[in-house]
Amino acid sequence: MSLPSPAKRAAGLFRDAFGMRPALVVSAPGRVNLAGEHTDYNGGPVLPVAIERRTAVAVGAAPPPRFELVSEGYGSVEAVDACLPPRGAWTDYVVGVVRALAEIGAAPSGARLAAASSIPAGAGLASSAALAVAAARALSLLARRQLGPHELIDAAFRAEHDHVGVPCGRMDQSSAVLARAGSALLLETATGALERLPFRGRIWLVETGVSRRLGESGYAARRRECAEALALCRERWPALRYLAEVAPEDLPTVSRLLPPPLAARVRHVVGETARARAAARALAAGDLAALGRLWLESHASLRDEYASSVREADLIVAAAARHGAYGARLIGGGWGGVVAVLVPPEREPRVLAELARECRTALGRAAEIWSSRAGSGVRREAVPAT
Repeated sequence: MSLPSPAKRAAGLFRDAFGMRPALVVSAPGRVNLAGEHTDYNGGPVLPVAIERRTAVAVGAAPPPRFELVSEGYGSVEAVDACLPPRGAWTDYVVGVVRALAEIGAAPSGARLAAASSIPAGAGLASSAALAVAAARALSLLARRQLGPHELIDAAFRAEHDHVGVPCGRMDQSSAVLARAGSALLLETATGALERLPFRGRIWLVETGVSRRLGESGYAARRRECAEALALCRERWPALRYLAEVAPEDLPTVSRLLPPPLAARVRHVVGETARARAAARALAAGDLAALGRLWLESHASLRDEYASSVREADLIVAAAARHGAYGARLIGGGWGGVVAVLVPPEREPRVLAELARECRTALGRAAEIWSSRAGSGVRREAVPAT
């Protein structure tokens, strides 16, 4: 039997924890980035699609200045002080949202909040952004403020980046706010230009079993390397704004100018920028086979040029390709999480059965495998009557 939706679970948790019905419930989705991995902070395009799994928060008023928070993963109610610095807990994201909203006069003076989620934490599916976006929408509505999409994105981004200290871009928050069912978003991070493209396929997600957290992985190190590479490239091309602007024909020069690790990072960014735009063309043409081939190229680059893959992901990608998938690749910042697999519908039973068998043999355990289509963005949910 499947679990109730995160919205119903959040509302139930709110009633159990606080002895009353919530004033409102809001949910936001996780995401899979179809193309453009590590291009967002390098001025390149990204192509995220929201997944059907979501994080929900139920909120209600509390006497000022109290903020009382509870989640399914941490059963006891925590009273937090929005004026204090991060504590290294899940509540930091909500406190960050409160602080970001307060800066624009959109925070309640006190609140109770309960959170529930169907997005696996630490899987590279933007579970933290989903929490921040859902909390920002719910708490601003509780304060009787209707934020526009970009205000909501900014509040959730500042909560995660400025308060919690995660060196993230705005892709995850943008996807959680702007997504529409059945479509992906082509976002040009250098200009903010946005295009919606159809995505009618089904994505299969295979969990590597290796949890990753942006603050504990090599993500921050890669961002520093990219900044260093950009500074060195500007000595040759002073007008260069972002690594994504390096021309493919200039890569041999980059390899001569930069030490090998930095040159490899630039090769990934330049190649991934081209792949993201090619992936957008594939979606526009409805060519999922072409998208799958780009996924395999992207994973090879993440493994060899960006050094952000893990053994488990490499095994899953190779097995998926061997058994007839269009393509597969590691999703998210890297160093663990999930592998996305794109399979022709008529081959799904065989490919998934072989993939499960190989995971048991190679990894010594059963792999969690589930699927999603392109989902919708943040939304207000009905509050259950009981």
